[in-house]
Amino acid sequence: MEKNNEQKIDIELPLEVSAGVYSNLQLITHSQTEFILDFIQIMPGVPKAQVRSRVILAPQHAKRLLYALKDNIAKYEQQNGTITEQEQSPMPYQINSMGQA
Repeated sequence: MEKNNEQKIDIELPLEVSAGVYSNLQLITHSQTEFILDFIQIMPGVPKAQVRSRVILAPQHAKRLLYALKDNIAKYEQQNGTITEQEQSPMPYQINSMGQA
């Protein structure tokens, strides 16, 4: 008889987190032990952008995120058609060593 080793996890989504955070720019940095994803909201014509959320991942979890994004993008494109990429304009800012724009 085969054992079912699947473990169920009860995930709670607090109300204050459920609205999400809008991000139209992401910066990714890494060290030997972690990947840091900064989700930024930049507004046209405004010289300063704000990091809206930061997520820190172990390398193994970063790779799982990569695979999950690939899988979800493939499913999205199957249902909705290919996502077209716009030409990227040069970034209108520079990040300093303190992580400030």
